[in-house]
Amino acid sequence: MSAEYVLTLSCPDRPGVVAAVSGLLAARDCNITESQQFGDRVSKRFFMRVQFVSQLPEDELRAAFAALATEFGMELQLRDLSVKPRVLVMVSKLGHCLNDLLYRVRSGLLDIEIVAVVSNHPDLRPLTQSYGIDYHHLPVTPDTKPRQEAEVLTLVDHYKADFVVLARYMQVLSEEMCAKLAGRVINIHHSFLPSFKGAKPYHQAFARGVKLIGATAHYVTPALDEGPIIEQEVARVNHTHSPEDLAAIGRDLECQALARAVRWHAEQRILLDGHKTIIFPR
Repeated sequence: MSAEYVLTLSCPDRPGVVAAVSGLLAARDCNITESQQFGDRVSKRFFMRVQFVSQLPEDELRAAFAALATEFGMELQLRDLSVKPRVLVMVSKLGHCLNDLLYRVRSGLLDIEIVAVVSNHPDLRPLTQSYGIDYHHLPVTPDTKPRQEAEVLTLVDHYKADFVVLARYMQVLSEEMCAKLAGRVINIHHSFLPSFKGAKPYHQAFARGVKLIGATAHYVTPALDEGPIIEQEVARVNHTHSPEDLAAIGRDLECQALARAVRWHAEQRILLDGHKTIIFPR
């Protein structure tokens, strides 16, 4: 019985990488359905994403790619596309991003499984449970933050979550938590980074008379709002827009940018290149 897989890899750039990967697949009667690659001339690293159909057992494929990884110094991942990524979502009081993700999943627009929602407030429990999803209210204060984050990590393990989405979770993750979930936490920032950081970005934008506002989806790192950027969305505005108008427009931008970032991560279309991302969109 055939299955469709996606392989992503990065390695030092050198001749023969594409030939080695495609040759390995061809020798095993695998059919490539999509292939993208990029060589970074600055970092001198090569990045590749290959989607293919195979009738071989997954263990056999992994063994074959492991040998190739040793030869070329590759960092690679192989995933069976029939297995939906499991996602734990964290929120605070604002529910527009959570609501958008839940709708997209139910509508078949986002091929993930939201396994649980965690919040430091009880407000979004009715919305979450209306979709039949577990809701965990874990309040947090500066004194209880280490214990609360330990509970979150326990839930990540319990639900076997592949990655975490901060859908307007208004708490800063500790350096320890960022390290334990490195490359597995996506945040949506209510600003077009790196401008207007911190509180009330739309009021800052209004005061500066900006003509563009935006939202930024990025990976979480210990440096606040400095993680590798995945996606950004913008909208034109003018002097007639109030801060409340900007915030309303911004909520739509946040939903769009976050949904694309989640979909690309779930489909393994994102590879890290230092502090940057390589995106292989459809």
